[in-house]
Amino acid sequence: MYDIKWIREHPDTFDRGLKRRGLEPLSGKLLVLDEKRRAAITKFEQAQARRNAASKEIGEAKKAKDEFRATALMAEVGELKTTLPALEAQQKTLADELDKELAQIPNLPADDVPDGADAGGNVERHAAGKKRDYAFKPKQHFELGEALGMMDFELAAKLSGARFVVLQKGLARLERALGQLFLDMHTEKHGYTEVNPPILVRDQAMFGTAQLPKFSEDQFSVQAGLAGEKFVQFLKQGGQVGNVEGLWTPFWLIPTAEVPLTNLVRESIVDEAQLPMRLTACTPCFRAEAGAAGKDTRGMIRQHQFTKVELVSITTPDKSKDEHERMLSCAEEVLKKLDLHYRVVTLCTGDMGFASQKTYDIEVWLPGQNMYREISSCSNCGEFQARRMNARYRGKDGVKHVHTLNGSGVAVGRALIAVMENYQDERGVIAVPDALKHYMGGITKIERA
Repeated sequence: MYDIKWIREHPDTFDRGLKRRGLEPLSGKLLVLDEKRRAAITKFEQAQARRNAASKEIGEAKKAKDEFRATALMAEVGELKTTLPALEAQQKTLADELDKELAQIPNLPADDVPDGADAGGNVERHAAGKKRDYAFKPKQHFELGEALGMMDFELAAKLSGARFVVLQKGLARLERALGQLFLDMHTEKHGYTEVNPPILVRDQAMFGTAQLPKFSEDQFSVQAGLAGEKFVQFLKQGGQVGNVEGLWTPFWLIPTAEVPLTNLVRESIVDEAQLPMRLTACTPCFRAEAGAAGKDTRGMIRQHQFTKVELVSITTPDKSKDEHERMLSCAEEVLKKLDLHYRVVTLCTGDMGFASQKTYDIEVWLPGQNMYREISSCSNCGEFQARRMNARYRGKDGVKHVHTLNGSGVAVGRALIAVMENYQDERGVIAVPDALKHYMGGITKIERA
């Protein structure tokens, strides 16, 4: 979300940033709308001031026994009282129209983000670990899981349809162990505060982190309601109420814990001494994958429901760049702990997320697929989300918007895939990494009974 005053003062900078995103210039259109809005505000304020002045003049005219003038002024005030609501509605309509336009515009990329149209423009930053050598052709995770009898996509389809999975026995425990390891590392070693947030949120929360309004088709929405007295009244009226507004409460299933964690500071002013605020959560996440038809149809790579450990930082503008590097290193640390080979890439302008001004992706090596796959994405959003949430802090220089950052620390399902493919042997048995043995109750390998 943008401050229209900033766009007014920096139209060329704004349009250059949009061009790097592959978008047409928008400052001209926005500033014309802003001019109409400001003109409507001025017209309303002038009418309001004239009504107040005329009301005062009525008293003076009556005191001077100038009935003709008093009558004319009363007529003028009456007309202004009729006009003012229309003028107020006009300025609100124009303000809403401007806000709607601003809400659809992505964050501007940071100066050091590489230019590019798509993922082909991403730049490798560094790599860590080594690819394992195998004396056999490594299998993909779904081949391993199905052969073990612990990963069932057909059973999940009976329950929920495509892009779901049922994990059982050792693999179910291994996924749980991964989430526990990540949470323990981030809380005990990296200083994050563990949070158990709601996974159903309202519109305002999704708007704050920029999932709404532009990406509503990628989300799952649910309706809850008809409880208590409202339900009783509904039944008394035969269950056929003409207007059921208010009986239903709309919610969104979170696509990531970034949504509730970042919104913890929505519509608040925190003291600078409380920053940086570092939060982590392990939650189920839900995505409609509306644009993923035909992509990764087999296996657990792209699911409607998955588990992820999320990292969120709330900090001051002068510290956000350093916090971004720190967050990346925290996410990397869990992959090092699992002894997995990975690389870090800086996303180009054409591949960044809507709310991000700079993003690092961590891509883990999957020998079964013979390719790198994203397992974490760490983004600095600057003040973009904070403006949408009205999240601010109070420092020595007054009240300013915070900067928000988010990252996967990491995607638990994809970490499970990486462990399965990297730790397999020629028989399809999966060794439990040393870092997870503490959580596995003595299980050192996963094999078919």
